[in-house]
Amino acid sequence: VEETVNLVKGIGGVAYGFKCDLADKEDVYKIASLTRQEVGEVTILINNAGVVSGNLLLDTPDHLIKRTFDVNILAHFWTVKAFLPYMIKANHGHIVTIASMAGFVGISKLVDYCSSKFAAVGFDEALRVELEAQGVDGVKTTVVCPYFIQATGMFDNVNSRFLPTLKSNDVADRVIEGLRKEETLVIIPKIFRTGLLFKFMLPWGCISMFLRGLVPDAAPPQHMPAVQATEKTEFMTKSNLIKNSVATLDQRNGISGKNL
Repeated sequence: VEETVNLVKGIGGVAYGFKCDLADKEDVYKIASLTRQEVGEVTILINNAGVVSGNLLLDTPDHLIKRTFDVNILAHFWTVKAFLPYMIKANHGHIVTIASMAGFVGISKLVDYCSSKFAAVGFDEALRVELEAQGVDGVKTTVVCPYFIQATGMFDNVNSRFLPTLKSNDVADRVIEGLRKEETLVIIPKIFRTGLLFKFMLPWGCISMFLRGLVPDAAPPQHMPAVQATEKTEFMTKSNLIKNSVATLDQRNGISGKNL
């Protein structure tokens, strides 16, 4: 957190950092309140935290399954409930859900992870519909579904055929672009938009064979579970994605932290 804050300040921006246990609802509400007190109301919320266990379902301890859901989806409920009321009152805001392509397809050794990401995709869509039903047209939502991302500590050793894993800088830049354009769905890479159509057109045997061929092993033996023993989790556990984006935004796009 401190490193990211320093990066933002280094390019002339203003930044604050807070640590929070996303698996603890009360801690989320406490830090949300502290954020409002020290920084002000939040109008852009990016739910980016994620953990993965990377084991066959029957080999995954119960507490890791619970941890996956606590961080990957239940925390979204708590953060949104904390910050959405002001957004609705002001009729202005944007909620970004960082999901995954695993929110559209199932992958072996990622049963709990895929389930949590399917939930994240549904959370975004249902929330968007609910806001529209209430006539709240100034609060936007975006769900981002990337393929496996490098350098997050989650899928560094994934065995992926046919398609390369994604660079965190590129994903972070695309997230910001989607937010600015108010896109409802961001799929990275774009080719998966077309690919998803085939899921509903082809026989299941073809889909299963393709998925098993595309990702023979999402968590090879040398992969260590990306879940730490500590109960303290930062707001964004994929912090490298944000750090790398902040460090390159200025030179890539010619913008300063004050404009983010």
